[in-house]
Amino acid sequence: MKYESQGIAKMYFIAAIGLFVGQILFGVTMGLQYVWGDFLFPAIPFNVARMVHTNLLIVWLLFGFMGSAYFLVPEESERELYAPWLAKIMFWIFLVAGALTILGYLLVPYATLAEMTMNNLLPTMGREFLEQPTITKIGIVIVALAFLFNIGMTILTGKKTVITLVLLTGLAGLAVFFLFSFYVPDNLVLDKYFWWFVVHLWVEGVWELILASFLAYVLIKVTGVDREVIEKWLYIIIAMALISGLVGTGHHFFWIGTPDYWQWLGSIFSALEPIPFFMMTLFAFNVVNKRRRDHANKAAVLWALGTAVMAFLGAGVWGFLHTLAPVNYYTHGTQITAAHGHMAFYGAYVMVVLTMISYSMPIMRGQKAANVKAQALEMWSFWLMTVSMVFITLFLTGAGILQVYLQRYSEAPLPFMVVQDKIAIFYWLRELAGLVFLIGLLLYIYSFFAKGKEVGNIEAIAS
Repeated sequence: MKYESQGIAKMYFIAAIGLFVGQILFGVTMGLQYVWGDFLFPAIPFNVARMVHTNLLIVWLLFGFMGSAYFLVPEESERELYAPWLAKIMFWIFLVAGALTILGYLLVPYATLAEMTMNNLLPTMGREFLEQPTITKIGIVIVALAFLFNIGMTILTGKKTVITLVLLTGLAGLAVFFLFSFYVPDNLVLDKYFWWFVVHLWVEGVWELILASFLAYVLIKVTGVDREVIEKWLYIIIAMALISGLVGTGHHFFWIGTPDYWQWLGSIFSALEPIPFFMMTLFAFNVVNKRRRDHANKAAVLWALGTAVMAFLGAGVWGFLHTLAPVNYYTHGTQITAAHGHMAFYGAYVMVVLTMISYSMPIMRGQKAANVKAQALEMWSFWLMTVSMVFITLFLTGAGILQVYLQRYSEAPLPFMVVQDKIAIFYWLRELAGLVFLIGLLLYIYSFFAKGKEVGNIEAIAS
């Protein structure tokens, strides 16, 4: 570790993984509630479990992004973090606020929670993924601004690189687009229109810049390929991601009461969205094939390559499957949407955070890479989580195709709940795959504690 303040990343990573475990536990709970409707009812109703599952996903990924930035930026900027004390204070504020919010979901009826947090003064609650009380949203803004200030000042007063500037652009976009969560029009069409400004423009817009910068950084470190080569790829990828992602927001506007032209804009630009992910896959494999060093951290290389492939499959291929307006007319809001969402989030964002943790954690512990046994366990966890996510996606896709046919496309459409009974086998299979995913995640955590033959000390790392 070249700079002492990089060590701050460790606390963010530990919190991220802890919250990740919570997210998967609630995911497994929800999966069981699909086929065993009164499981844990009324203690944890399905709507509460789903709210906790999705909110934990967002919060732990934000912890992961922050930790990754705090590790990456000092090294790229060739200076210590601008205000390490601020990073530590914001960590505890964000963690406590997040924990209290989740406890609020679990222990208090949602309407009561809204009343307790004075949502009536500035109503922002009740929207999917943005269920957080207004006071929590304000806290997120404060944490995000402090984080941006810290990272921004470190970059601006240090060495500037393409990676840090792309990262800063992505992080600034993340903060700016979250502000739309405070705008809740009375008109339902306008409400959904601007709601997507947060949800879509995060995950299919500015988050892609964050993903690309993290992946580029790790690939530089583990391959030794010239920075100029990686930077050229980075420029092309982020340009395509922004062009397709920003206008591609229109694929969410097809059926909410917006003008017809969104069906053309949404379809055309959404069809372009797989291109930057395909380019990212080519980029990752091209760089690894041209590597000038055989880095000791084999697990980090595996995670980096896996990120590129799974992001392309989940966000690219599965996104394209139902993004054209004539297809989306039938598939909108079915299990096909859930299939795409699961693999896209895992492939693009979960895996890139795990890539950063895999690369940086050994360094923060004074090692060149994790020991041989730990890396073997970590690679097993990679395959368990990744293969189980592929099967989760396939099972949900199968359920979605049947759901579309039986419920929406056939000449004699069946009622929703009748269809759900007929596709229950897919939900059971999805639940089994989810349990395998949980085992893989626990193995990933265990790998950090495994003792074995060391691969070398920190001084052995090439610059």
